[in-house]
Amino acid sequence: MSIHSFTLTRNAFGRLVLHAQDGATYEGVAPVRAFPISSPEQGIALVDADGHELAWIAQLADVSPAIRAMIEEELANRDFMPEIQRIRQVSSFYTPSTWTVETDRGPTTFVLKGEDDIRRLASPMLLVTDSHGIHFLIRDQHALDSGSRKILDRFL
Repeated sequence: MSIHSFTLTRNAFGRLVLHAQDGATYEGVAPVRAFPISSPEQGIALVDADGHELAWIAQLADVSPAIRAMIEEELANRDFMPEIQRIRQVSSFYTPSTWTVETDRGPTTFVLKGEDDIRRLASPMLLVTDSHGIHFLIRDQHALDSGSRKILDRFL
């Protein structure tokens, strides 16, 4: 389905409804980013409740402002990923350890189960996963302050 062959609305419950050009209607549609960290504005699929792809949007800028706003709102609710800006302290340099960090959403504390929960993405990004499966992004590990880099280097 091309990006011009559908419209998107919200139903009375606030869920997205895709109206295809052939008259088919799909309720409970969810946008999913193909590359949420490296290219968040490109490659967005609209999938049904069973995860089947209904439409593909190569560039988010290609859709109308109204549809774009609905998609961005859904993605903001779905892709909760705080960005670590400073590592204040860790309880231990062995895992599991408790990390106290400052993020773009405020200070928080989480438990790192193992060194494998720090994954390297496209340089210089890192993805840290806490014991509850919440992902924290470090967009540029080299841009962190020296104290944060020193702590982080002990785990990498």
